[in-house]
Amino acid sequence: MNPLRILFLAEAGLLVLGLAGMHALRVPLVARPDPARDTLAFLLLYLALKAGEALFARLFPDSYRVAEALIRRVAAALPEAALLPLALLSALAEEVFFRGFLIPLFARGLPEAAALLLSALIFALFHPVPDRRAYAYPLYVGLAGVLFGLAYLATGSLIPGILAHYLVNAEGLLEARRGTSVPPGSVS
Repeated sequence: MNPLRILFLAEAGLLVLGLAGMHALRVPLVARPDPARDTLAFLLLYLALKAGEALFARLFPDSYRVAEALIRRVAAALPEAALLPLALLSALAEEVFFRGFLIPLFARGLPEAAALLLSALIFALFHPVPDRRAYAYPLYVGLAGVLFGLAYLATGSLIPGILAHYLVNAEGLLEARRGTSVPPGSVS
């Protein structure tokens, strides 16, 4: 089976599991609709993710460069027409599963903060890197998971996280394809 098909099937499976879990827990995609709040949350989340990326690059420059090179190899191996659909599917699937399903599931037996941290840890573990020189990449992904979770808990909506996640993924994959600087969280 080709790697692109595996990526799409994995993300589609995560989306189906997340939606089924949200349905079973009776968790809506948007608990309290508020477009102005969600737009502000999206903008703040996106800026926080970019700041986290810059911090990662500054604190762990060698690890950042290795993660960047790995993402370039992934993006180069994919057809260009698949980059934006993959960015969208991964953003949607991962927000639904990790924030929409796991946080409410864990919050049934744990304090909300613990549920958020556990979800972020599992999110980081879902993004392994094959090169140990990119040792700090899971830290960045874990931080991103915390930020996505905070946005979800603050708004009751998956929309800000889906939009910010898509934008970070899309930028990262397109920049990697062009050979320019790549955000370390791009293939998530």
